Amino acid sequence: MAKEELIQFEGLVTEILPDARYRVQLDAGHEIVAYTAGKMKKNRIKTLAGDRVTVEMSPYDLEKGRLIFRHKDERPSGGPPRSGPPRGQFRRR
Repeated sequence: MAKEELIQFEGLVTEILPDARYRVQLDAGHEIVAYTAGKMKKNRIKTLAGDRVTVEMSPYDLEKGRLIFRHKDERPSGGPPRSGPPRGQFRRR
């Protein structure tokens, strides 16, 4: 018997829940609870509220999912990079 295919959806993280879980609003309109995939934990990819994510779900339970990808922001960064050493790093005596 072959393994069931997983369904992928895209959505928006609306709330961070305890125990590394997230409430995700799917583009289809449904709201689910998802947890972070092991590869995202291993590579220390942080997910915040407002991030666009790809969620993998089983066709048998459409209330739970697994975050497998965090999409990069389209907005530009804060400003130009600073040159020189960071200020306030060391104290003088």
